[in-house]
Amino acid sequence: MGERDWAGLADGDLVALARAGRPGAYAAIVTRHKAALYRLILAHVRDADEALDLVQESFVSAHDALARFDPARSLRAWLSGIALNKCRDWARRRRVRAMLSRVLPVAAAEAVADDRVGTEAAAIERDSLAHTLAALDSLPEGLRSPLILCAIEGLSQAEAAEALGLSVKAIELRIRRARAALREKTG
Repeated sequence: MGERDWAGLADGDLVALARAGRPGAYAAIVTRHKAALYRLILAHVRDADEALDLVQESFVSAHDALARFDPARSLRAWLSGIALNKCRDWARRRRVRAMLSRVLPVAAAEAVADDRVGTEAAAIERDSLAHTLAALDSLPEGLRSPLILCAIEGLSQAEAAEALGLSVKAIELRIRRARAALREKTG
């Protein structure tokens, strides 16, 4: 089966073929979903290099868990859930490094890996976009993730609910609250 043949298959069919060990099926899944996962992760970590690493980690984890994927679910929502978990892990590591750098002696703190975010934010020239991004970053995680998944990544509320393990009604409410908070902050 050629690369073009993979493109015509539904996600569920690709998963079944990848589970069966067909070469190229998982690569087709990665090709189909990598741009969306990159945008999702980048919206959370704001560092292009870190986002690329987290996309790769997400697909490795997804591959390892492919046997547990429920074909009745949306593959994109499932992959998004894995990516969001990777973002949370990354943020947790950053907090630990920051805490260590504050409590360890200066010499020891220099040995702690520095993965500060800032290069992309510094490159943004338009004030209104920077202000909006800052407002988005200031939202609590529980409001930010549903908004990013639905408004930026185009997932349905049902898919976002799957990815986050919430009800559709909870997603709807959180998006409404997130938009209200953004309106208040960006005024």
